[in-house]
Amino acid sequence: MTHRVVVTGLGLVTPVGNDVDSTWRALLDGKPGAAPITKFDASNQRVRFACEVKGFDPLQYIDRKEARRYDLFAQLALAAAHQAITQAGLEGQFPSPDRTGVVIGSGIGGMQTYEDNCSLYLTKGPDRVSPFFVPMFIPDIAAGLVSIRYGLKGPNFATVSACASSAHAIGESFSMIRQGSADAMVTGGSEGAITGLTVAAFANMKALSTRNDSPETASRPFDKDRDGFVLGDGGAMVVLESLEHAERRGARILGEVLGYGSSADAYHITSPAESGEGAQRAMTSALEDGRIDIKDVGYINAHGTSTPQGDIAETRAVKAVFGEQARKLVFGSTKSMTGHLLGGAGALEFIVSLLASNCGAIPPTINQFTPDPECDLDSAPNKRVERRVDVALSNSFGFGGHNVTLAVRRWDA
Repeated sequence: MTHRVVVTGLGLVTPVGNDVDSTWRALLDGKPGAAPITKFDASNQRVRFACEVKGFDPLQYIDRKEARRYDLFAQLALAAAHQAITQAGLEGQFPSPDRTGVVIGSGIGGMQTYEDNCSLYLTKGPDRVSPFFVPMFIPDIAAGLVSIRYGLKGPNFATVSACASSAHAIGESFSMIRQGSADAMVTGGSEGAITGLTVAAFANMKALSTRNDSPETASRPFDKDRDGFVLGDGGAMVVLESLEHAERRGARILGEVLGYGSSADAYHITSPAESGEGAQRAMTSALEDGRIDIKDVGYINAHGTSTPQGDIAETRAVKAVFGEQARKLVFGSTKSMTGHLLGGAGALEFIVSLLASNCGAIPPTINQFTPDPECDLDSAPNKRVERRVDVALSNSFGFGGHNVTLAVRRWDA
C-alpha cells in the first residue's frame, strides 16, 4: 500500500524575511536580499556582498548556552523547524514519535565553526580547538538536534549533495512516508556559509557575481548580462505527513507532494551538460512519479542561479521536457531575490512552489534588464504574475551533477 503525502507545516528564515509570511510578501514584492557583507570584514575580498539573514535572533528559539554551541546553520534549522512544527500543531504532541523522522540537508555544514577552529589550531595550537568543534561542524547535527528537541525517533539522517541537498531531503522523506516506513517527517535544509573562506573560494572559481557597486541587482537569472550567483544563508523546513495521519488528527493541509525525481549528470564536477540532459531526466522522473500531465504544471521554480552556463542548460531542459507547453507556464527564479542558499535552496524553493500553488500568485524574477535570446521562457520578469497554479515543480541541481525535481499540488479542501 502506498500513501498520499501532504504538507502541514512550513518554516523559513531567509535573506528577505525571518518567517514564512514576511518572506512570501517580500518575494511577491520583488524585494532583493543582497547587500554588503556584515558578518566579517570583506574589504580584501574580490566579492564583498551576499544575501545575509537580517535581524535573526536565535534566542527566540534556543537558550544562550545552546546558541554558543550551535553553528549558525544549525540555529537556522532549529528556528525553521520550530516554525513548521508549530504551524502543523505538533509542538509537544507528536502522536507517533517512533514513526516520525527528521531529514535535513546542508551542502557544507558548520563552515564558520570550521574556519574559527582552523584559525585557533594554526595560531594558538591544538589545545585551543573547541571540544564542541566536531558536533558543531558536521552537517548531520541539525537533524540530530531537531530529533532530540522534539523526541522524534523515526528515520534520522542528513543529505549532502551540494545545492540539491535539501531537495533530496524532502524527496527522501516523501518516499519514506509514501512507502509506509514513517507517518510524518520534519525535513528541509539550512546553510550558514557566508564566511571569508567560502566567499573567497566561490569568487576564485568565478562562480559569484562581482557587482560590488550594485549588490541588489547582482543576481539576475536569465538576463543576458548575468555574471554569477550571489551567496545566501537561511533555513527552510516542512512537516510532511501521510494523508491518513494528518486527517486523523485534524491537521490543516497546505498542499500535496506528488512526485520526486532525481538523476546524475555524470558529466562534470561543476558544469551541467549543455543540453541539461540530467535536469531533463529529473523533471521527467518527477512527472512520471506523480502521474502528472504536463498541461497541469503552471509554474516551475527554476534552479536559476544566474550563471551563464547553468541558466541556458536548464532552459533547454525545460523546453525538451515540456515542448510547446514550456511557453505556457512560468519558469522563474526566486534566487534573484534570495540569492543562492546552497544546501538550503531546494527546501526554500519547494516552499515557494507550494505557496504559489496555494495563493495563485507567482513571484517575479527581478533584475531582468536585457533579454537573453537563449533564455526566452516566461520568467515573470520584474513583476509577479497572478495565475492559478494547480501543480508546481521545483528544480535543484548541485555540483557533482546531482539533480532533483519535486512536484507539489495545490490542496483543495
